Amino acid sequence: MNVSSTGRFATRMEGVPRSFIREILKVAISPEVISFAGGLPNKELFPLEELQASAAKLMSGSDRNILQYANTEGYLPLREKIAERYARKGLKIDSKNILITNGSQQGLDLLGKIFINEGDAVLMEEPGYLGAIQAFSIFHPRFVTVPLTDEGIDAQILKQKINAENPCLAYLIPNFQNPSGISYTEERRREVAEICQGKPMFLVEDDPYGDIRFRGERKNSFYHYLPEQTILLGTFSKTVVPAFRMGWIVAPDDVMERLIIAKQAADLHTDYFTQRLVHQYLSDYNIDQHILQICRAYGKQAEAMISAIERYFPKEVMFTGPEGGMFLWLTLPEGQSAMKLFDLAIKENVAFVPGNPFYVGKTDVNTCRLNFSCSNESEIEVGICRLAKVLTRLG
Repeated sequence: MNVSSTGRFATRMEGVPRSFIREILKVAISPEVISFAGGLPNKELFPLEELQASAAKLMSGSDRNILQYANTEGYLPLREKIAERYARKGLKIDSKNILITNGSQQGLDLLGKIFINEGDAVLMEEPGYLGAIQAFSIFHPRFVTVPLTDEGIDAQILKQKINAENPCLAYLIPNFQNPSGISYTEERRREVAEICQGKPMFLVEDDPYGDIRFRGERKNSFYHYLPEQTILLGTFSKTVVPAFRMGWIVAPDDVMERLIIAKQAADLHTDYFTQRLVHQYLSDYNIDQHILQICRAYGKQAEAMISAIERYFPKEVMFTGPEGGMFLWLTLPEGQSAMKLFDLAIKENVAFVPGNPFYVGKTDVNTCRLNFSCSNESEIEVGICRLAKVLTRLG
């Protein structure tokens, strides 16, 4: 008997987009393609030998609890390590206010579950992180977007939108934003905190790239200015390895209680052995030395991409100059289509992400995201040359 699935699926899945980047990566899988599409760390920098040694050390003991069920909050010594790293940045955070998650992406899902009712306003940057758009879309919010400037989110429009729309959450990436690569100035961070202060909302600061700064000075977290209303998301995916899916949320007591309940309903706890392995690695090795190596490598790759763009691209194409992270952002002349550029570029064996999925309610935009962390300097040179030829053909 054939049973139709029509009408049997939950309506919450309607309108939730597939991951645009995952679909692009299928197209760009050919070895001939130089891909600037992925948001992937450079695998050549993964601390493979160190993790092997830490895993062997962990497995050589008699502690069988490393393979047991564990508490929902996460391995306490690991949470204490995270709290210590925040303390070195001037943020006083108690380990009880840290929840270990399956990457930052699960953090977004849990926040959506405990905060967003259908039709609630959720404020985001424009362009914004597509993973957050996808995660929050499950809960059918009303997205309220505020454009980015070179200094960060537009403060005046932010103030207007918060007053008019009363959002429950404002989701921001102040350090090396994905997709734009833009970092908020210190003044803009202070302004944003002042605008949000006292409003019935939480400011969610996602900071996957904050440690990967290759030039400029470190800026303060929103938590520095507004601790009682700021929720932090962090991850080891960009500084250790992404395969572990090891992230965390920092939240106030009342929010943490609800997050724990939501996580218990989802998966009981994050992989305990991997938590122990990450803690062992952090105990055995100097992660700051490893991060410094990443920063030096990405800095050279970013410099190579910017230099090639300046030499080969038409002068009408604008681009950002990130101080860290993994991305830069292209803006084509008005009226040109990033999707059309992508279709032409794939035929020339070079890939990137058209800007469409980073917007809510906009299609056929003239912006593009380029990743520089996964290509060496010679590949970047060749890939940008190919893209420049396509840009010239596009006119």
